[in-house]
Amino acid sequence: MTQEKESLVAVLMGSKSDWDTMKTCSETLAKFGVPHESHVMSAHRSPKLAADFASNAESRGIEVIIGAAGGAAHLAGVLAAHTTLPVLGVPMKSDALKGLDSLLSTVQMPAGIPVASLAIGKAGATNAALFAIAILANSRPELKEKLREFRAEQEKKIRETTLD
Repeated sequence: MTQEKESLVAVLMGSKSDWDTMKTCSETLAKFGVPHESHVMSAHRSPKLAADFASNAESRGIEVIIGAAGGAAHLAGVLAAHTTLPVLGVPMKSDALKGLDSLLSTVQMPAGIPVASLAIGKAGATNAALFAIAILANSRPELKEKLREFRAEQEKKIRETTLD
């Protein structure tokens, strides 16, 4: 996947097939100029890799982790258990239950280890990036301004929308 020298955000997914959805997250971060990296690691097939990544993320300069997985695999929860950094969970659409299984495994974290849960699929991937940007913007005025401009542009498009 992608890796930049000094990343602020890590975008992690449970399998390569999740990249079709999560590249939207990466593209949104890139649009805002946020250095990030993307990797595949599994909560169940590579638990040590996931634990090690989360445990060392802060010392590498990562400030926000985005974890995406499908089914009952809860990568975001495993990552959150190994770091105090904010972890944002993106449930992936699944064949069996159309992502409801993914959503429930992400949103049902026990008290004490929080994971911010977003929408299933591409909307969640985009919003995870925007949420990470909002977190980073609290200490970066230039990023806060970009976020304000983005929101103003969204509003402008709606206000200019006409119907036949």
